[in-house]
Amino acid sequence: MPAEVPPRPAGPPRMADVARLAGVSKMTVSRVLAGRDASAATRQRVQAAIDELGYLPDAGAGALSRGHSEFVVALVPSIMSSNFADTVRGLGDAVTPHGLSLLLGDTHYHLEEEARLVRTLLRHRPRGMMLTGTAHLDSTRHLLRQAGVPVVETWDVPSEPIDQWVGFSNAEAAAAMVRHLHGQGYRRIGFIGGASPLDHRGRQRQSGYQVALTALGLAPRLVEHGASPITMSHGGEAVRLLLQRYPDCDAVLCVSDLSAFGAIMECHRLGVKVPGGLAVAGFGDFEVSRYCEPPITTVAVDPYTLGVKAGELLIRAMQGERDGNPRPAGGELTGYSIISRAST
Repeated sequence: MPAEVPPRPAGPPRMADVARLAGVSKMTVSRVLAGRDASAATRQRVQAAIDELGYLPDAGAGALSRGHSEFVVALVPSIMSSNFADTVRGLGDAVTPHGLSLLLGDTHYHLEEEARLVRTLLRHRPRGMMLTGTAHLDSTRHLLRQAGVPVVETWDVPSEPIDQWVGFSNAEAAAAMVRHLHGQGYRRIGFIGGASPLDHRGRQRQSGYQVALTALGLAPRLVEHGASPITMSHGGEAVRLLLQRYPDCDAVLCVSDLSAFGAIMECHRLGVKVPGGLAVAGFGDFEVSRYCEPPITTVAVDPYTLGVKAGELLIRAMQGERDGNPRPAGGELTGYSIISRAST
């Protein structure tokens, strides 16, 4: 008589179903899945049963047995930003060849939400974590240091790094743009930023603007308008406020290219020539800055390379842990450049 075939499970297949179909114990299936000792014939039988049943091992259980998962966390302030999306893409391209997957979290510019995500995700034992920015709650810093997970802070230069970092000084980059505008002959330079304190990089850009103006002996002309993330509509509304408060402005630095694009479109509606009536500069070198009319002068950064370098730092830290080497300290500057276009 033919051998009795075990009935197919009614629900999702379990390890016990694989063991029954392969004619082995659950322990043997576990050993095969973990790559431990098993004969070639046993491995083939187990794999055939897995393929037939469509069995998927429990990743959570595997993480507990190994002491870690096979994913890296990326926390960004907004998934709507193409620059942050490029950073995540660079991180993914750096870590996926090493068998790691990405898990993405959106903090919505809130440090409390970042803290909640960190607490939740550390329970799943990620291999590493990329944070955007260097401003965090003290509880978040303490939790990450206690967990011992490799961490890379990005998009800024931390005064007190949690672990490693890769980025540039937003304040210095904004100051460089002010000096560039001054070198082009502009003297009544305004700044358009957000009204919320949540965008710490935006606040640093505003600080750099003010420091540079003071050094040049010029008076600041600030407009803080809109909640984070800053959008094109915020830029349009803010430039109208700027021209009402400071009608003699001859140039404005916007906190981002999206804000600058909105400002330029509003200038067109108001009949203000750009740059003849008001020169407009942005920050970030978003795609929109290159296709705006006129194209926008901007501070260019390389968000994709920033993500790649963050991933490389995480991989080196993981390899060091595996080999018993101490984790390297410090970070890496990625730099920025001023791109002068027709808007100024």
